[in-house]
Amino acid sequence: MKVYLSGEIHTDWRDRVISACDGFDLQFSAPVTDHAASDDCGVAILGAEDDKFWHDRKGASLNAIRTRNAIEGADIVVVRFGEQYKQWNAAFDAGYAAALGKSLIILHQPDHAHALKEVDAAANAVCETPEQVAACLRYVLTGALPE
Repeated sequence: MKVYLSGEIHTDWRDRVISACDGFDLQFSAPVTDHAASDDCGVAILGAEDDKFWHDRKGASLNAIRTRNAIEGADIVVVRFGEQYKQWNAAFDAGYAAALGKSLIILHQPDHAHALKEVDAAANAVCETPEQVAACLRYVLTGALPE
């Protein structure tokens, strides 16, 4: 199964999910998690821009190629909403995955439940920890419950 790990890039949540799924037949993919590289990819490849809007637009457009292909190719999309930043990209990815009919797992802290109620309603599972995400993936893949 192909799993796309979307959303917050400032913590080790992806590593925790992948580690907890060690030994299972899962193929993981993710966005570029180097924030500076992700922001500057467009101008680094396509040329500098004087206007910050176009600088950001080039990066966002280039990153969208990767993101769209990853979400479209995934069997399951996991979207993490972090605690520190507004996660507009994560919300967009969750909506795109839901619109495509992808199996969707949302990961966030309990204090975001109200703000993300519509996103959560579109999800197949809502988790509070990366370990819960891994347990969901393990169950879907093997039918085994956590020990």
